Amino acid sequence: MPDKTLFRPALAKMQPYTPGEQAAPGKTIKLNTNENPYPPPKAVVEAIQHAATGAINRYPDPVATSFRRAAANALGLPGPEWILAGNGSDEILTMLVRGFVGEGQRLRLPYPSYILYRTLADIQGADWEQVAFEDGWQLPAAFGKTENDVRLVFLPNPNSPSGTVVPPAEIEQLASTMTCPLVVDEAYADFAEANCLDLVQKHENILVTRTLSKSYGLAGIRFGFLVAQPQVITELAKIKDSYNCDMISIAAATAAMGSQEWLAEVVAKMNATRSRLSERLATLGFNVTPSQANFVWCQHPSGDHQGMYDFLKKNQILVRYMKFPEWGDGLRISVGTDDQIDACLMMLENYLKKNA
Repeated sequence: MPDKTLFRPALAKMQPYTPGEQAAPGKTIKLNTNENPYPPPKAVVEAIQHAATGAINRYPDPVATSFRRAAANALGLPGPEWILAGNGSDEILTMLVRGFVGEGQRLRLPYPSYILYRTLADIQGADWEQVAFEDGWQLPAAFGKTENDVRLVFLPNPNSPSGTVVPPAEIEQLASTMTCPLVVDEAYADFAEANCLDLVQKHENILVTRTLSKSYGLAGIRFGFLVAQPQVITELAKIKDSYNCDMISIAAATAAMGSQEWLAEVVAKMNATRSRLSERLATLGFNVTPSQANFVWCQHPSGDHQGMYDFLKKNQILVRYMKFPEWGDGLRISVGTDDQIDACLMMLENYLKKNA
């Protein structure tokens, strides 16, 4: 084992982020990492094939110009200068922490939410603070409190694991009370009823992150982006790797942004499955949090969530068992195909009958 004293103190003492379990290829039904169960648009596959036969002996466009133009057009933004592309939205989140939070300064996040935010602060040698949601997944007033050493605030919206949404009007009010940037992490926004893209054009301190891993079905490509005012993009671009997005991923992401009809159809299909999943879980006795994402957070009065997770896994169905200290635990179930969801529900019903 290497001597930990060789590393920066912040790295030596931190706990690594643990991604969701990845199953070996086979018959496993994967409902644990919020991936899209449907293949990406045909245009994406064709773009990948074309790029793979192109000049891959050359470096890619360092600023992903084709993607930024396509995304600005699809999202109704003034121009590509409002967009920064990244190797998944996780890289964008990393750049934001590196750009705004110095060693010994603080990052704020709601709790429970995306644990990676804390990991990024730890890597930076920064502090982090969690502000607990109130009943009904409401943000308390303390979340918008201005403090000089709080240099960045993350707000996943829709939130994970709950799938709940803070209305844009409330986010705009929060931002008006803050002297630091408010990053609205919209990884699941395509499944929601509203988003904050319009607020970015009105407020310099509101930044929005997006990913193509969820709604566009490109989790294996790793592509995400930031929407912010051009002067913010210019500064953050100084931090990114020289060629942070490869030629094939840029081609795939560009084609995806040009496939808005496909996106609307798939999102409608998945939201319908989400509604059916929520209703059926409720009939099985679960307390289901109304979701605007591509997953459902549910808790059973028995509290036997670990047992349910283990039983499902034994029967080749992966969901996410999540436990939050001083909050509780539950199951987060990704929206799969109708057949996958039916199989999961059948197994949960069998388990509950056996353990009644």
